[in-house]
Amino acid sequence: MKKFLFFLLILFFYKVTAQNKQVLYDFVELPQTLLLNPGAETSYQFHFGLPLLSGLSAEFGSSGVVLTDVFSLDHKDINDKISKVLNNLTTRDFIKLNLQIDIFNGGFRIHDSYVSFGLYEEIDVIGYYPKDLITILNEGNTAYLNRSFRISQLTYKADVIGVLHAGISKKINEKLTAGARFKIYSSALNTESSMNTGTFTTVLGTNNIYRHYLSNVNINTKSSGLFNIDDELIDDPATYLKNTFFGDNIGVGVDFGLTYHITPQFEFSGSILDFGFIKHKKNIKNGTLIGSFISEGSNFQYDPDNPENFWNELGNNLGEQLPVKENKESYISWRPTKLNAALKYSFGEKRTEICYDDRYKDFYTDALGIQLYSIFRPLRPQLALTAFYQKSITNKIHTKVTYTIDDFSYANIGAGFSAQFGKVNLYGMLDNILEYTNLSSANSVSFQLGINVIFN
Repeated sequence: MKKFLFFLLILFFYKVTAQNKQVLYDFVELPQTLLLNPGAETSYQFHFGLPLLSGLSAEFGSSGVVLTDVFSLDHKDINDKISKVLNNLTTRDFIKLNLQIDIFNGGFRIHDSYVSFGLYEEIDVIGYYPKDLITILNEGNTAYLNRSFRISQLTYKADVIGVLHAGISKKINEKLTAGARFKIYSSALNTESSMNTGTFTTVLGTNNIYRHYLSNVNINTKSSGLFNIDDELIDDPATYLKNTFFGDNIGVGVDFGLTYHITPQFEFSGSILDFGFIKHKKNIKNGTLIGSFISEGSNFQYDPDNPENFWNELGNNLGEQLPVKENKESYISWRPTKLNAALKYSFGEKRTEICYDDRYKDFYTDALGIQLYSIFRPLRPQLALTAFYQKSITNKIHTKVTYTIDDFSYANIGAGFSAQFGKVNLYGMLDNILEYTNLSSANSVSFQLGINVIFN
């Protein structure tokens, strides 16, 4: 039961992923692809998305462990399964969550340029598995004498933000289309801890059984928007929602992208997204723990005439040598910058469609390609490599199938479609679709869906 509750504690700590939208990337029939590459080609005159319905995406991921590792009906002892899971996890494993919803979006054409704009809200959380800390809390230190447990493994980051954006995609010539997007971030909540140092070591003692060392400890935590000015936890959802619309913690960022036709059928596209930062200066509560500490515990010698509270004494000594300091200093948090690069070869039946300026544009019904994705995270960049196949069934119905290798799986198959009925465009995308028959065994799942009104 102890191990079971401890395992649930880990899941609870992490529930509060990288947002790789490989199915949506370069899906040029959809305006939402401009958020992944502001230099994507467009052929429509203008568009607008239905408020709160034009773009909804979610991604959940857990590397190293899934629910069936612990809760499968295999008649094995659950404590043994939890111990196996904890032993197999490494400090490179993590759990993540990413949710994004468009509040509104739209766009219009000016000659060879397409201007797009909108507002979306995003929740982005990632937590790494601090193996040494979890091991010592779960198993104790008796079996690990003389081993140094690293406190530096404590790393996490969580953001709740609103993003107001405007961008332009311009056709430079027949081969090159380039674009950029400017973003204003409004942070409702940020909490993070990284770049920590320190070790905890237990050895045989001289005056007691064991001697404990906390050495070179430097732990920092930062938060904004989580506590009010009286250091009380903010638990009103309306407050967080309000702060995503031009709150006090503001930042800026930019996206860049391009599409280049090496030949009429062979093209390269790439983008840099969320190159920016947020300055946090309101409702700040930071903490630091710096120093070293040595203890051989307490020898209780009971004197009824002069009782001593040894635990308070131990706590006071710890507080003197390792003081916890709090401050309300402003700080800067960097957005997780993302990189995309793709090569695509188009082939199949050659069709024509009326472009935005009443010219006829040729396109091919089929395409094959590869895409490389990277996102910068607190410990290391996370990478994903995708192979994809696109098929235009008609001029109004388009599909895409992907196969992705990433931190979660070597067999992630995704699929998406876009269908237009008159001016109304519907789209939907699923990732890791082979796992939807048993989500409890899936390391990651994601989806995107929405409704647009598009005028060609």
